[in-house]
Amino acid sequence: MIELERYATDILDGKIIACDKIKRQYEKILNAMFFPAQYHFDAAAANRPIEFIERFCKQSQGKIGKPLKLEPFQKAMLQAAFGFLDDLEVRQYHEVLCVIGRKNGKTTLLAAINLYMLIGDGEGAPECYNIATARDQAMKGFTECLNMVRQSPLLARHIRKRQADLYCPMNFGILKALASNTNSLDGLNVHNGVIDELAAIKNRDIYDLMKQAMSSESRKQPMLWSITTNGFVRNSIFDAQYEYASGVISGKIKDDRFLPLIYELDSKNEWDKPEMWVKANPGLGTIKSEKELTDFVNKAKNDPAFKATVMVKDFNMTENSTAAWLSWDQLNNEETFDYSRGRFSYLIGGMDAADSIDLNAAKAICMRPGDDRIYVIQKYWIPERKIEEMKNRHSKDDAPYDIWYNRGLIEVVPGNKVNKRVFLDWFLELQEAYDIYPLYIGYDPWHIDDSLLLQFQNAFGKNAMVQVRQGTATLSAPMKELAADFDAGKIIYNNHPIDKYCLVNTYVKTDINGNIQPDKGRNERLRIDGTAALLDAYVVLKNKWDEYQNMI
Repeated sequence: MIELERYATDILDGKIIACDKIKRQYEKILNAMFFPAQYHFDAAAANRPIEFIERFCKQSQGKIGKPLKLEPFQKAMLQAAFGFLDDLEVRQYHEVLCVIGRKNGKTTLLAAINLYMLIGDGEGAPECYNIATARDQAMKGFTECLNMVRQSPLLARHIRKRQADLYCPMNFGILKALASNTNSLDGLNVHNGVIDELAAIKNRDIYDLMKQAMSSESRKQPMLWSITTNGFVRNSIFDAQYEYASGVISGKIKDDRFLPLIYELDSKNEWDKPEMWVKANPGLGTIKSEKELTDFVNKAKNDPAFKATVMVKDFNMTENSTAAWLSWDQLNNEETFDYSRGRFSYLIGGMDAADSIDLNAAKAICMRPGDDRIYVIQKYWIPERKIEEMKNRHSKDDAPYDIWYNRGLIEVVPGNKVNKRVFLDWFLELQEAYDIYPLYIGYDPWHIDDSLLLQFQNAFGKNAMVQVRQGTATLSAPMKELAADFDAGKIIYNNHPIDKYCLVNTYVKTDINGNIQPDKGRNERLRIDGTAALLDAYVVLKNKWDEYQNMI
C-alpha cells in the first residue's frame, strides 16, 4: 500500500485524528485513485519527488547534513500533488494550498520541492521562484535551498550559486528569490513558484501576476505552492484563497487543477484539548515539539494577547488582529497609596496628548528602594465642551466624564481643546508640592511641538524628554512585560476609575511575528489614553532601569 492510500485510509478510519476539511479532501482523493475519470494515479510519478528529496536533500538546520525523512502527511501531499496524470502523462494539479500550523516543517519542505522542480522534474530550462512581499522573507526560502545544496555533494555537483540565483547548467534552470516588485515579474516563464507565508501578503498582486506567469504554452505542468499558517491580515489574498479552497473541498467550486489541504481545529473550543492539536499540526511529536505547544497553550490561558497568536498560528483559527490586553482579574487592583511629601524621590513620566476634543492623560510612575512594585500617579484633562455635551446626550465614547468631574477625578479645561501646557504644569506641581522630581518623561513626538518640548527641557533638563515611537518595534516587549507586572499585582494605581476604564478598553494588535501594540479594538470611540501614557512611562523606565534604581 502506498503512503497516500495508507494515510487517507487511516484518516477516514479514525486512526489519525483529522479535521473535517482534511477528511473530506482525502476521501475525494481516495475515490479518484480507485475510480479514475479524466486523471489516473501513477505510483511511479507520485514517488519520484519523495525519492529525490529523501536521497539528495539534507537538513540545513538542527542536525545539519542529516538526510531529510518525510513524514506520512508530507508524503501523502506530495503523492497527491504529483501522482495524478492525464492520458498524456501530464500532471493534474497546477496549484497546491496547504494551511498548516507553524513549526510543521513547511519552509524545509518548500525548499526541497523547489530543488526537485529545478533539477529533478525533467523540465527544460525551468524557472523556479521563492516569492514573498519583502525580499528578506523571499530570501529565507532561497537561503534554505542554497544551504541544502551545500549540504549535499550530489546537488552541489550540478547546482551552483551565482550572484542572484541558483543555476543548473545541465538543464539551464534557475532558482531565484522574488519580492513583490511587480515590474520584476514581467516576462517570467514560471515552472515552479513557492509562496511561503501567504497569510502575510496584504494584497493579491504578486499572486495574480505569478499565476499569469505560469500560463505560457511552453510550460505544460507548472506548479504554484503555498504552504502557510493562518494570519492576522484580514480581507487578504489568504482569506480569498482559504474561501476558494473551502469551496473546492465542499464541492461548491469545481477546479481540477487546485489541490487544497487545510489542517485546522474544527472548533475554537478544541484549543485546550491536547488530543485535538494534531488536527492543525500533523507533524506534532515528530517535527513540532508537543512540549513547546503545551507551554504555549498554558501561557495563553493567562495571557489573552498571546492566546490570539496561539489560536491563529498554531491552530489556524481565524481571528482579528486585536484581542483584549488584560483580563479583569489582571487589571483590577484596589490597593491604594499616599504620595504626599517625602514618600517618593524621583518619577518617570509619560503623557498622551489628544489633538481633538478628547481625553488627555499623564502618568508619573515611582518606585521605592527594596520594593519591586510600581506606583502610578495619574492626571486627566478634558475640554469644557466635552462636559457641555453631557448635558444633552450621552458621550459618544460611553465615558461618564460628568461623574468623574464631580468626583474631582478629571480637570476641565476652558474651551474646546486642551492646551498641552497643562502637562508641564502638572509635572512641575509634583516637583514643587511633593518633592518628586521628574528624571525622565516619555512622550509621543507626534503630539508635542518644538515649543512645548523646549519648555520641558528648560524645566527638567535637555535630556529629560525621551521620545517613545508608537509601534510594535518600541512597544511590544514592554507591553508584554507590563502585562506580566499587572498579572503579578505589581502595578498600584490607587484604584483610579479612569485608569481602570482605559485598561478595560485596551486591546492589542498583533502582527504575524507575535509582536503587539495597543489598539482600541472594534470601537474607535473608546478611550485608551491612560494606558498609552502609562506605557510611554513604562518604556522609559525599562530603558533607564539601572539609572533609576541607583537614583532612588
